[in-house]
Amino acid sequence: MIDLPWSRDDRETGEDGTDSVDDHADAAVVCKFQDGTLTVYEDRVVIERVGRSTFDDETIPAAEIQGIDYSEGITIGYLQVEQTGVEIDVGGLLSDPVNENTVHFDRGNRECARTARDEILSLART
Repeated sequence: MIDLPWSRDDRETGEDGTDSVDDHADAAVVCKFQDGTLTVYEDRVVIERVGRSTFDDETIPAAEIQGIDYSEGITIGYLQVEQTGVEIDVGGLLSDPVNENTVHFDRGNRECARTARDEILSLART
């Protein structure tokens, strides 16, 4: 079997793309996306990147979260955490934004992405 970078292995995740919360103690939300796993805790957001990513793993303290840029897209959506001191990428006419705080997801992961967005927004407001 060929392991393509855009393929998803449902043996490692739930059918909706989520990791088991048991794998991440104290996590409110855990989503496994195309370019990394997004884990939301009550005091931080952690992005663990896949090996092929050009970005390193990120830990974003809740105090530095200013908001979320979120789009479900037609086929691929994205969630970008707006962080103090990190320039926001707006993408282009035919491209999604890409920076160290952006993760991309397919239609099958939209529900988890919505849940993560709402949870991160609650952190930004505290």
